[in-house]
Amino acid sequence: MPAISAKDVQALRKSTGVGMLDAKRALEENDGDVEKAKVWLREQGLAGAAKRSDRDASQGAVAAVRNGDAGAIVELRCETDFVAKAEEFVSIVDEIAAKVAEEGAEAAASFADRIDTLRTTLKENISLGQVVYMKAGEGEVLDSYLHIQAGRGVNAVIVVLKGGTEELAHDVAVHAAFTKPQVVRREDVPADEVAQERATIENISRNEGKPEAALEKIIEGRMNGWFKERVLLEQGFVRDEKQTIAQHLGDAELVGFAQVIVGA
Repeated sequence: MPAISAKDVQALRKSTGVGMLDAKRALEENDGDVEKAKVWLREQGLAGAAKRSDRDASQGAVAAVRNGDAGAIVELRCETDFVAKAEEFVSIVDEIAAKVAEEGAEAAASFADRIDTLRTTLKENISLGQVVYMKAGEGEVLDSYLHIQAGRGVNAVIVVLKGGTEELAHDVAVHAAFTKPQVVRREDVPADEVAQERATIENISRNEGKPEAALEKIIEGRMNGWFKERVLLEQGFVRDEKQTIAQHLGDAELVGFAQVIVGA
């Protein structure tokens, strides 16, 4: 039998959508003949994964794990909430997140074969989504929040603060989970988006017949509202909307923030 190269395995895997182990076995069973290997995979009921790989994977689960001064969020995608709630699906998301929190984002790649197997077993398009790894530096604290729905995580947040407490970091993480901010600071919003929104608001205000003398003040007020929807530090704290997140933080500094939402 001719030697089966990694390149051959990868090519068969790409053309059929099956896992690496299944592709390797198919080639071994058919003396390296790619076309025969494809037929063999069909006969074994494995080639259907190729069709599954093109299907929309808008469901899934996320896990958030904290390991000392490090934290991780991992997303695993699938097609239906039925699979997303399956015990083996939720379990592997938790495992990957724990591994990433311990070793870093690169550790997620070691689960490729198990994800391939899960894709075949559950007969859905299953893939690794976002992988986040964050670590608190000297003088910093880290905490996370995971919103669980129907037995699986659907919204995960990690926050890193400098000069604050873990409880405060958790407060901010819970807040962000519900308000879903896009950026930490106003200057983080892309300049082209700001310019486009300002132009739109100006047109709206002029079309409403607002007086020219008050126009700039009106535009600024509406822009502030637009920023408040997107900028974490400017949002009213969910437990006390009279104070912004920046005010709630006091002397603490928000160093890092990450959020992963299923289907986003």
